[in-house]
Amino acid sequence: MGVYTFVCRSSGDEWTAKQLKGELEASAATHYELQRRLVAAASAADSAAGVQSSFAMVTPSSAVFQVIIGAVGGGAAIGGGAAAGGAAAGGAAAEAPKAEEKKEEEKEESEDDLGFSLFD
Repeated sequence: MGVYTFVCRSSGDEWTAKQLKGELEASAATHYELQRRLVAAASAADSAAGVQSSFAMVTPSSAVFQVIIGAVGGGAAIGGGAAAGGAAAGGAAAEAPKAEEKKEEEKEESEDDLGFSLFD
């Protein structure tokens, strides 16, 4: 599994990216095309299967892009485990609204304890 982190910058009509710790680089007219080229470069450097990526703008002209090669997504399920897990999660989800209702009631009471109201 390989993790490739890139610092991306825009200057004029071009986006450029340099790997944070390494020698991979790329440039393109748009940040979308730059992401595609960086994924291709990282995939060529690491032969493992499975690719995940994350792009986050830091400023309008800079961003951080991360490519993870060989990672398996959380949505994958083998066999009947997904059905059993879904049923267990459904029961827990049904109990969660009850707890939220109690919290809302407590909040209303605590506003009265302050001795003033927002709308007075």
